[in-house]
Amino acid sequence: MKIYIRSSTCISPQNTFGNHNFLTEVVEYNGTRLNAIEPDYKEFVDAKLLRRMSHIIKMGVAASMDCLKKGNVEMPGAIITGTAYGCLEDTITFLSRIIEQDEEMLPPTAFIQSTHNTVAAQIALMLKCHGYNNTFVHKGISFESALLDAMMLLKENEADNILVGGADEMTDASFTILSRLGLYKRWPVSNLNLYATKTRGTMGGEGSAFFLLSDKTSEKNLAELTGIRTLYKPGTLKDIEKKVILFLAENALKMDDIDIVITGKSGDTAHDDIYEQLNHSLFNKTNLANYKHLCGEYPTSSAFALWLAANMIKNGMVPDAVVERCVLKTTPKRILIYNHYQKIYHSLMLVSAI
Repeated sequence: MKIYIRSSTCISPQNTFGNHNFLTEVVEYNGTRLNAIEPDYKEFVDAKLLRRMSHIIKMGVAASMDCLKKGNVEMPGAIITGTAYGCLEDTITFLSRIIEQDEEMLPPTAFIQSTHNTVAAQIALMLKCHGYNNTFVHKGISFESALLDAMMLLKENEADNILVGGADEMTDASFTILSRLGLYKRWPVSNLNLYATKTRGTMGGEGSAFFLLSDKTSEKNLAELTGIRTLYKPGTLKDIEKKVILFLAENALKMDDIDIVITGKSGDTAHDDIYEQLNHSLFNKTNLANYKHLCGEYPTSSAFALWLAANMIKNGMVPDAVVERCVLKTTPKRILIYNHYQKIYHSLMLVSAI
């Protein structure tokens, strides 16, 4: 059974939402974090309901509604999301009020919306969707876990037109904490010059990307989601190479069949060494692209990479802004996405032309 990406929508620090110019006008940031460019949410959510929604819920709802609209589907068969941090803004608000108000007269809204499954639940409530609804909180492979669940549902004929998304937000508090842990750059840099800095840390990011998956063929389909694989703490570089080769072999492919590899290179010298070594070994004859200088680093950033790959295939072109190495000019037909988060959670996604 083949699984297709019917439509996709992405809210990110770039002009990716409702913009027909596919990353031709890249937004430059100077600093250590990238904030999402938010659309007019009133087009998707009632103003009264909007006031009660936090940042991540707004992004998730708007991206999902636009994705359904693009796919010409009113009611999805299932809703599945992946998030590592969940609703940080509501969580921080509730915890702060506990201290400020001495644990008395606490407004319940922030507590109710602080759970990780709030985005998927809110989408279902708005659509009045009573189908399968699930949220995966698997740290750096949360989005990939959601995709795997959707693929199993499709293959078991349990649902069709499955809405799958990945979303994470960045708050001032979380940014401060993660900066102290050494995840982000200590000094401001340009995101367009991120890979040339050669220092510890990267740029923080956030975003929401949703996809409509189906096993039905259609001219409107963006691409085929051929395969996905997750790895947990692979031992050595040779182990990673073997896993990549095995993953391709399971899909009747070799490395020479891949037109372009999108890697999760982040500009952090402590974590980019794996990509650098692979780029000179297994990926040495392949076109290379990066994406985290556009969206920043966060646990579900691979959702941005999948949006990028699907649109590269649909548009038949690779935006100049993502190219790292161009070995051969070609229209992308098969794209391999390889990403890892903190060298712990690794994932492979294979996207092919229809």
